[in-house]
Amino acid sequence: MARPTSSGNLPPGARAVRRQGAAAGAAVLAVAGLVLAGLGEPSSAAAAEGARAPGAHSAPDPDLVRAMSRDLGLTASEAETRLGNEAAAAATSRALRTALGDSFVGAHVSGRTAERLTVATTDAAERSRITEAGATARVVTRDLGALDRVQKALDRAAARSAPKDVPVWYIDTVRNDVVVEARSTSAAHALLKRADVDRDAVTVRRTTAEPRPLADLRGGDAYYMNGSGRCSIGFSVTRGGQGGFVTAGHCGTPGTSTSGYNQQPQGSFQGSTFPGRDYAWVAANSSWTPRPLVNGYGGGDVTVAGSTEAPVGSSVCRSGSTTGWHCGTIQQRNTSVTYPQGTVSGVTRTTVCAEPGDSGGSFISGSQAQGMTSGGSGDCTSGGTTFFHPVNPALQAYGLTLVTSGGGGPTDPPDQGTWAAGTAYRVGDQVTYDGVTYRCVQAHTAQPGWNPQDAPSLWSRA
Repeated sequence: MARPTSSGNLPPGARAVRRQGAAAGAAVLAVAGLVLAGLGEPSSAAAAEGARAPGAHSAPDPDLVRAMSRDLGLTASEAETRLGNEAAAAATSRALRTALGDSFVGAHVSGRTAERLTVATTDAAERSRITEAGATARVVTRDLGALDRVQKALDRAAARSAPKDVPVWYIDTVRNDVVVEARSTSAAHALLKRADVDRDAVTVRRTTAEPRPLADLRGGDAYYMNGSGRCSIGFSVTRGGQGGFVTAGHCGTPGTSTSGYNQQPQGSFQGSTFPGRDYAWVAANSSWTPRPLVNGYGGGDVTVAGSTEAPVGSSVCRSGSTTGWHCGTIQQRNTSVTYPQGTVSGVTRTTVCAEPGDSGGSFISGSQAQGMTSGGSGDCTSGGTTFFHPVNPALQAYGLTLVTSGGGGPTDPPDQGTWAAGTAYRVGDQVTYDGVTYRCVQAHTAQPGWNPQDAPSLWSRA
């Protein structure tokens, strides 16, 4: 696997580093939350905080509110209102996703304070169920299975021959189609022809972005790989009695050693996936204690209470060792992006800016962990687009538990359904996973992390 090169190291004990003249192309960025922030046992105040239900904080973190105000042009009151609306929308959309089953085709929030939640369905008879839940109903023609098949066909075509001038494609549930961003329309049409997809389900847009990994190796604090490159911690995790953190897969391969922001030995990569996906986990030694925190770079840390997925349109903030705290909104999930090393699928597209050195770090919405910085385009002077890989699939793939203020795992775990690790599946077998029905496309014996949601080469939506 081609590993991104470092464009500079942080001095021992340094905090955020602001790179000048950052490249404008898209990239895999080094970012993170302060996850292994301190040593010793939690204080009594922290223990009391952990006794509360995840997300049950009396008021939003003030540094988070300030960052949202700066980057989204909101007043402090509007930022707090938006966070409350987004939390309510996340709960409502998850309940409707379960209730609507295969007719659910996505949800998004809109309005200055995310006061409106829209839920799409292919079944007009479900309008009343959606409106009774307090959301706006929208009836569309294509279900998620149809859109997913188009995207997977594009992914397969890209895997055979990386499309040099077609850097990004994604399912746009707001438009109810698949968007292909290309530097030339001829390149986009060539990819569509190789993929043999329904052209009516695809919108082609022009772009000048040139995605590339940006591993300039810090999270809420930085870490270094093999004493050289720098990346950022994403979120604290545990597996059994072992503590560590999740980060970007392009930052290192299994066996790569790491040292902390203070240049002291820290741990090593235990698992890493890149390209295809972009996540990894590092096991830390006993000198580092996992904390449910993200570095706020404004004088305080933001507490992680869980990992409930925020709807499209929600605000989201990123912590990075190069550029600190920046906020924006979630544009699309289920995005595919092509870097020089290959295509990465399943990432989320955002309006948050980032620069080289921000890779691997934390994306958080309110108190809910969202994912780890993967790549992007632009910089934090002119703005840009940044992609993150969702955290929950990484936790599932490696059997990890997110460290939260309540001491538990993700608050939004996938419903295993009828799929089960250790089962031998044949082509054509059908299972359910997280409320969705999948069909086996390649015979195999299921292993942990090979669930239908994260193994598109083995499963497709039925």
